This record gives sequence, structure tokens and C-alpha cells, in this order.
Amino acid sequence: MPNRVNAAMGAATALALAAGAWLLFGGTGGAPPPQPSAAQAARADTDRASAAAPLPPSPPDRVRIPSIEVDAPLMGLALTRSGSLDVPPPSRKNLAGWYEAGTKPGERGTAVVAGHVDNAHGPSVFYSLGSLKRGASIEVDRRDGSVAEFTVDAVEVYDAKHFPDTKVYGAARRPELRVITCGGPYSRKTGYQGNVVVFAHLTGSR
Repeated sequence: MPNRVNAAMGAATALALAAGAWLLFGGTGGAPPPQPSAAQAARADTDRASAAAPLPPSPPDRVRIPSIEVDAPLMGLALTRSGSLDVPPPSRKNLAGWYEAGTKPGERGTAVVAGHVDNAHGPSVFYSLGSLKRGASIEVDRRDGSVAEFTVDAVEVYDAKHFPDTKVYGAARRPELRVITCGGPYSRKTGYQGNVVVFAHLTGSR
């Protein structure tokens, strides 16, 4: 993915996904979304983990993360006129999106899935993403009837001002997946101050 697209997408996740609408408009009585602990950060052996062979390109239709009870359809996301990544409609709480001009989940490279943590009415699709653990499974249903099976390598949270675009969106030699939502400290004025990012790689298919 070109560096200019990396930078634009980084800005989009930091801003568009970080609205914090539920907390901002009265949801403060609920528990804040979980944040990843240092124990879930990337380890030195992550890049050496065994990976499955890449799958033929096929658009994805659905993402499932059983350990945090995510089972959601996927819509295609494009770039806005300003060059940043668009996001799913906040009103659709059980909807995630994928960057359809980039890598398709399961093929060689870095595929990107993004979704909101909450909306004006409560938790959204990736509310519990920060509680995900290394080794957890992520499944992506693909339009050709196959299911791409990913294993989580790390779960990290980044301040929006220091979002590592190249690390998150950069090219990969094996099939990899990034799942992104907002997170970090919360401000009633500006919303969430960062992003939770899940790093995963393809380990199987069916």
C-alpha cells in the first residue's frame, strides 16, 4: 500500500473512528471499553510464526471473533475526497468495514478491517476489541465460499498523534490482517484519543 495511503488511513482511524458518541452523549454510566494490556503487545518472534499459504483473492462478506462474540457483516470502505479512509455508518452498530481498494483478507499482504467502538446508543461492533488476547481466532467469510482463519499476534493501543502508519498498514510478505477501532483515553470534548489495533496472520482456511 503506498505511503500516502498509509498516512491518510492513519489519520482516518484516529479521527473518524474516535467520535466516542455514546460516552459523549450520556453513556458515561456504562463501563468504558476494555484496553489491551502490555502483555498482549507484539513479541520478537511474531514475524517467525508459521503462516498458511495465501488464498486466491476474494472479497470478504463477514468477520467473526468468537472469543469476544463478534459476528458482523462487512461493507466495502473507500477513500474520501480528502484521501482518508471512510468508515461504516455509526448508526449500524453491528457492522464493520474493510478497505476494498487494498488487500483482500486471506491473500498475501496487509488487509484492513475497521469498525466503531460505540455510537450514540451504546456499544458497537468492536467495543470489546481491546480485551482480545494473543492466540485468539478471527474468521473471515469470503465471497468464494471459503473462510480465512487468522490467529492474533498482538493487540496494541496507540495515541492518535503517534499512530504508526507503516507498522499498521505497511506491506507484508504473508497474509496478514489488521482490525482497528478507537480506544485509549477519552475526552468529552474530542472523544477517544487513540486506536486499538489487532495484528493477526493467516493460519488456515476451510
